[in-house]
Amino acid sequence: MDFKVAGTRDGITALQMDIKIGGLTHEIFAQALDQAREARLFVLDKMLAVLPRPRSEMSAYAPRITTIMINPDKIRDVIGPGGKMIRKITEETGAQIDVEDDGRVFIAAVDQVAGQRAIDWIKGLTDEAEVGRIYRGKVVRIMPFGAFVEILPGQDGLVHISKLTDHRVERVEEVINVGDEIVVKAVEIDSQGRLNLSRQAAIEELTSQGQPIDEKIDPEVMAAALAIPPAPRESSFGGRDRGGRDRGGRNGGRNRH
Repeated sequence: MDFKVAGTRDGITALQMDIKIGGLTHEIFAQALDQAREARLFVLDKMLAVLPRPRSEMSAYAPRITTIMINPDKIRDVIGPGGKMIRKITEETGAQIDVEDDGRVFIAAVDQVAGQRAIDWIKGLTDEAEVGRIYRGKVVRIMPFGAFVEILPGQDGLVHISKLTDHRVERVEEVINVGDEIVVKAVEIDSQGRLNLSRQAAIEELTSQGQPIDEKIDPEVMAAALAIPPAPRESSFGGRDRGGRDRGGRNGGRNRH
């Protein structure tokens, strides 16, 4: 009889038995379980003498299986045409991926790095835009009224021309061009499911928090945009002209003579 028992102080968690001959009685089986319990408690005592409590986290080098949930409607994005995408994830990360119809995704990996790479990849394919969150996206299309920015794979939203910067511009290309990478904040998902974004709101929030503005914009376009002064504000005394004094550049003050 080949008999293996695993468990804790509270009881048995798994067992396996191979029987090659007949004649195994209930008494023999009960005796084997008693002996297994005695041996299990002895081993646990020795383990606790060295390690008082189990580690809160597995070793980064330990194999693991992780389960995540995705929107079932996004399963096709993870699988890809003819299984192309899921094969690519497996080849690039080394993780084995199993997707269930209810949206459960099982990720088996040899270590933490491989597992996390696969998780990040799948989340990148299945995440949905969240109002109030700041994203770094790529400008994919420009229209007279604004720019469409892809913030997640296959998901883009509109940055209206009035939400590009803190001053008025006549053309979107005065600030950004197709291919630029900019920060945007998701401000609204309308009743038709369309996503509205704001670069101005993202920059204001990041600046107030002292965080860097991580963008990739053509240097010449950026320099030209920074040279445009803010739109004049109407005076509280009726908006009268204050003499047309030179306001200087963006970083310069008024000329004082």
